[in-house]
Amino acid sequence: MFESLKKKFSRTSDKLEEELIEEAQEENNLEEESGKKFSFFSFGGKDKKEENDSESDVAEIPQEVESIQETDTSDDETSDDKDEKSGFWSFGKKSSDNKEEPQEEEESAEEIQEEEEPKKSHFWSRNKEEDTEESEEADEKTEEKKSRFWSRNKDNDSSEENDEDEEPSGMFSFITAKTISEKHLEDILWELEMGLLEGDVAMEVASAVVDSVKDDLVGRKIKRSNDITEYTYNALRNAVAEIIDIPGKSMTEMIEAKKAQGEPFVVMFVGINGTGKTTTIGKLANYYLKKGYTPVIAAADTFRAGAIEQVNYHADKVGVKLIKHQKGSDPAAVAFDAVEHAKAQGKELVLIDTAGRMQTNTNLMDEMKKIKRVAKPDLVVFVGDALTGNDATQQASKFNEAIDLDGVILTKADADSKGGASLSIGYVIKKPILFLGMGQGYDDIKEYDADWMLNQLFSESGEEVNINEA
Repeated sequence: MFESLKKKFSRTSDKLEEELIEEAQEENNLEEESGKKFSFFSFGGKDKKEENDSESDVAEIPQEVESIQETDTSDDETSDDKDEKSGFWSFGKKSSDNKEEPQEEEESAEEIQEEEEPKKSHFWSRNKEEDTEESEEADEKTEEKKSRFWSRNKDNDSSEENDEDEEPSGMFSFITAKTISEKHLEDILWELEMGLLEGDVAMEVASAVVDSVKDDLVGRKIKRSNDITEYTYNALRNAVAEIIDIPGKSMTEMIEAKKAQGEPFVVMFVGINGTGKTTTIGKLANYYLKKGYTPVIAAADTFRAGAIEQVNYHADKVGVKLIKHQKGSDPAAVAFDAVEHAKAQGKELVLIDTAGRMQTNTNLMDEMKKIKRVAKPDLVVFVGDALTGNDATQQASKFNEAIDLDGVILTKADADSKGGASLSIGYVIKKPILFLGMGQGYDDIKEYDADWMLNQLFSESGEEVNINEA
């Protein structure tokens, strides 16, 4: 579910990491680390304490490594200099109390001179041949290190290969912390925006996501690779959370409020042909029957005889009362009769099916407005096909202009890999998504929850796709 969007989000993090690595490599500001390398999606389910402990440990590594390197270098040079200087100035000096090695005391001045000259030369010249070899060796190590950074150090230590959670090959830190600037994000966010548009996300939604991510990331100080991944993950998650969390009561809460007044809750369904509107009505009737309510369905699509038969089939399947008239009768009259029946029988819910119509058909849109005036629904719901992406968003906008929608139901959400409609439709019309159709059966419908949607967009697998979850 939403695999296309998830890949685009993950790619944004990878691109930013590559950008900062490349710049740090040119600045000679990169340092290898050992530890856990977290993937983009791992931050959603990672235990916070473990994360803090891990970050604390990793944060201390660069300073310790740098300190150790400086100490080792200083010690080596001091030790070499002391040995060489001591050998030069004290060479040939006889120890007055050393009586166990008389042969050394008998060395001739000529032998001393022969040994003194090479050592003296070595002290002052620092042995240029060895320096050259060390320089070549250092260059080889630098190239090897650079190669490891770009290849993510695929040769791991044998002791770490068995640890599935650790990926030391991807770990690095900056010797001097880097600050994310607009320059780092310019190309990356442009690519993200284009990717969102290709995924059928509405233009204004794509722009809102990009602006939010930019505001969140610019100025962030980065010390290690996990920082880049985590900050990008949180920036994208926060941006999407603002987009999909449209305030509004659930349909169940509204039914309860109307029930307390002794009145039925009336819902009118609108949308174009083929989006699954009538099937969705059957699913909702079944959903609320299982919750203890008694629905009634109004067959207000009287333009097609087949439409009346279709809604009658679903009503029989789930076991609810259907109010219908003959083909060609006034659809507003059918809706009115269904509401009166619910009042007389003490039923809590009226579901009104209307004819599918294109948003450009003026006559049918006027007929829909008449149904609304007569039936006085508490909720006008647009039913859209998630697979149509941006088309569903545009259709919802037109219906909202004509009749003032109260909410949205998206069908076929389980088969939607792009996620454009799910991300855009509520934000564009400023109305909440109420339900998601998640399959073919009557039980395959889920009351919309923004947190659940976020988990689908920012989890690595689809294991959380469970329509029976609360």
